[in-house]
Amino acid sequence: MSEGTKTEVKDANQLADERTKLAYERTALANDRTLMAWVRTSTSLISFGFTIYKFFQEYKQSDPVYKQHVLFTTRDVGMVLIAFGFLGLFFGLIQYRSDMNRFRLSNDKIKYSFTPILAILILILSLLLFFLALFRQ
Repeated sequence: MSEGTKTEVKDANQLADERTKLAYERTALANDRTLMAWVRTSTSLISFGFTIYKFFQEYKQSDPVYKQHVLFTTRDVGMVLIAFGFLGLFFGLIQYRSDMNRFRLSNDKIKYSFTPILAILILILSLLLFFLALFRQ
């Protein structure tokens, strides 16, 4: 063994504390990944709903023979998809916050993440898109 390297021998309590801290960090990172999955799913629903809404709005205006005699219009389907995307992200944020608060009660050194900021920005955007589609017939 060279003189420049010193190995510190840790006792069982130190090793257990270190592993527990790492477990909390992994759990917090898993919670971030779960929120990002909510963001991806919600963004997909919102964009698909808005695309359906706009595509068929243009199609209806360009086709003079377009008849609308269905139970749900494409506008309704688009609005529902946007609303589901909004609600999914909203509930995902609530779940994220409650889990992080519970983790911080056990370990106050868990770092804060930028993931909820992105989720809140997309939540605001989805709400704006929903009201834009709602009032813009």
